[in-house]
Amino acid sequence: MFSTIWFDRRLRSWCLQALLIAAVVGGLGWLAWNAQANLARRGITSGFGFLEQAARFPISESLLSYDTSNSFGRAFVVGITNTLFVSALVILFSTVLGLGLAIARRSKHPLVSGSATVYLEVIRNTPLVVQLLFWYAMLTVALPPARQALSPLPGVFLSVRGLYFPKLALSGDVLWFWVAVAVSVLLVLAAVMMRPILRLRHGTRFPLVRAALVSAAVLIGTAAWLGGVGASLDLPVLRGLNFVGGSTYTPEFTALLVGLVFYSTAFSGEIIRGGIDAVPGGQWEAGQSLGIRRWHTLRLIVFPQALRIILPPMTSQYLSIIKNSTLALAVGYPDLSFVVATTINQTGQAIEGILILMGVFLTISLTVSVLMNLYNRRLALVQR
Repeated sequence: MFSTIWFDRRLRSWCLQALLIAAVVGGLGWLAWNAQANLARRGITSGFGFLEQAARFPISESLLSYDTSNSFGRAFVVGITNTLFVSALVILFSTVLGLGLAIARRSKHPLVSGSATVYLEVIRNTPLVVQLLFWYAMLTVALPPARQALSPLPGVFLSVRGLYFPKLALSGDVLWFWVAVAVSVLLVLAAVMMRPILRLRHGTRFPLVRAALVSAAVLIGTAAWLGGVGASLDLPVLRGLNFVGGSTYTPEFTALLVGLVFYSTAFSGEIIRGGIDAVPGGQWEAGQSLGIRRWHTLRLIVFPQALRIILPPMTSQYLSIIKNSTLALAVGYPDLSFVVATTINQTGQAIEGILILMGVFLTISLTVSVLMNLYNRRLALVQR
């Protein structure tokens, strides 16, 4: 029987795969049993029941309401929201600034291209955590106290307490107003993404983005009128040792945002520059022969073709930005990794905390990857 199995190639392959699966399952089972035994020996209960217990630790800033009597589950939601908020801002700013850096790197002016190259080399060859600590030190040591705060613009104050700026305060029934704003943002984003596709595949010159902006303005205005929404400007005012009113960006958030934007802009800029350089030079010459200005040649002819090359590596860059946000722990910004670390210290639920952290980042990364791949597929050339 053994010789039959050994000389039958297909049967031998099935047996080896069965042994490999049994070894993997056995190894995972041993790890689970060993972890359970060690947790029981230390008196630590396993499971996710702790999510309903009161967290009893503060979170210094969040977009959602939170206090120490809320549960660990609420704290995780606040941490996820903070992670998504800072990641979205970094992706937006680094993409816009990266486009400017790519154009500066391709400039024929030696001062412009040289400055861009120096910035690129310095940022790319310095560890990100060092940059974050540098910006945090600059914001907490080099800036003046609140009474001597810098005021670069009216109503804007910068001190060791953070960045204070005016806030638009709304009154009335604002629920449908914010729903209209969210729908309008999605409408404009869809128009921006569909415009190059319509131009490339159907050759239409319909002003899709302009129509989306007008529709968004009408939608928001109608929602504000029906809800009786009023607006006023809430300015920060110095009272005692600190400012009150307005909006605040703490030094931790500002250091994380500035550090990640500067770092990510360097990589995004090189990805965009590489995509532009990959477009054949004949496309530039064709635009010039038609009398089209260089900027219009870039915007209308070169960049739509470069976008197909830029999107795949830019997807990886966006995923890196989301994962790099976990370094918020180094400057004390309460993102998801901060909440997980604090929860593990208080409850000892290390395995459950790490599983939640991994599950959340896996879900976010797969969602971003799927959306970017769908957009990339829509832009790809169809060959028959």
